[in-house]
Amino acid sequence: MQSAYLYDAVRTPFGRFGGALAAVRPDDLAATVLSAVVQRTGLDPAVVDEVVLGNANGAGEENRNVGRMAALLAGLPTSVSGSTVNRLCGSSLDAAMVGSRTIETGDAQVVLTGGVESMTRAPWVLPKADRPYPAGDATLVSTTLGWRLVNPRMPREWTVSLGEANEQLAHEYGISRQRQDEFAVRSHELADLAWSHGFYNDLVVQVPGAELARDESIRPGTSAEALSRLTTSFRESGTITAGNASPLNDGASAVLLGSRDAADVLGREPWARVAGRGSFALEPHRFGFAPVEAANRALARAGIRWDQVAAVELNEAFAVQSLACLDAWGVDPGIVNQHGGAIAIGHPLGASGGRILGTLAATLRHAGGRYGVAAICIGVGQGLAVVLENAAA
Repeated sequence: MQSAYLYDAVRTPFGRFGGALAAVRPDDLAATVLSAVVQRTGLDPAVVDEVVLGNANGAGEENRNVGRMAALLAGLPTSVSGSTVNRLCGSSLDAAMVGSRTIETGDAQVVLTGGVESMTRAPWVLPKADRPYPAGDATLVSTTLGWRLVNPRMPREWTVSLGEANEQLAHEYGISRQRQDEFAVRSHELADLAWSHGFYNDLVVQVPGAELARDESIRPGTSAEALSRLTTSFRESGTITAGNASPLNDGASAVLLGSRDAADVLGREPWARVAGRGSFALEPHRFGFAPVEAANRALARAGIRWDQVAAVELNEAFAVQSLACLDAWGVDPGIVNQHGGAIAIGHPLGASGGRILGTLAATLRHAGGRYGVAAICIGVGQGLAVVLENAAA
């Protein structure tokens, strides 16, 4: 089997819920990053074998297979097929995993992957009545985040809110509010520093018609003292606040994958090789801890150990679950999310996996490390991870 390589990655700035990208449709956000990859690489769109995009909601304007719709809106030939992957928060990392497997088996040479989410524009849904013309009231249900229209057969402990699930994790692993707040401050400081030093200049493209130059949720002036004064969100005596959890966001990401021979077609050398992949699942309410074994499996498949890893991109859904994962891995915190994480940058569900994978590849290129891990927790008790090997190492 041939290897799959990452050749390019790009994303939009991530906008706040109801913020600068609120007026932009998710299929247009996705088309923006696909078009950007084509334009900046000089890629002949006709050589793209497949488009695979991730999306968590799929209930609104991104319905009808946003992967195919975005490819058409981006001006790719109608002969380029497209599909959409839904693994909730891990959707675009899953899309890259699907694309890399397709290349490794020889079924494709060039695959455009990525993901998109507009949490602002996620619609309310109205369940259909069991019988026509009911006399009673009906309730609109938000599709922005979390459980909705839950099957009553699901055990109640599985379907607690995402925040309550992570309060349980904080209790299980003894992770304090102070540690969480300090972790959140680091996320903001590093994200602001990365933007100020130009790290994201080549990884982020503007959204036409939107005045947003950088990630909208970054708060460079925040402090642990300021965060300590915030009210807890899920338990009166809990630890999780709006300050140490990722916000609601809008955005899109794209990752260009290809075989080694695709370098001749693309006219560029690859950034990194996909060296290993891993997935893991456990009880739905313990989803925050699932990246631990997913990453361990990815490393085993890559044939390497944690002490060989130079960089980690772990999606910061909550500070507590990030800290639980780092404690379990025993890695140096200094190699983790060196350019900020989702608490500062944002977490538009379907786009986040592509963001962390692209950021990881860029980090390895800039710093010269050989191996890196991108990992993400996923609602309903799952985790995904990908190991990249720096192509220049």
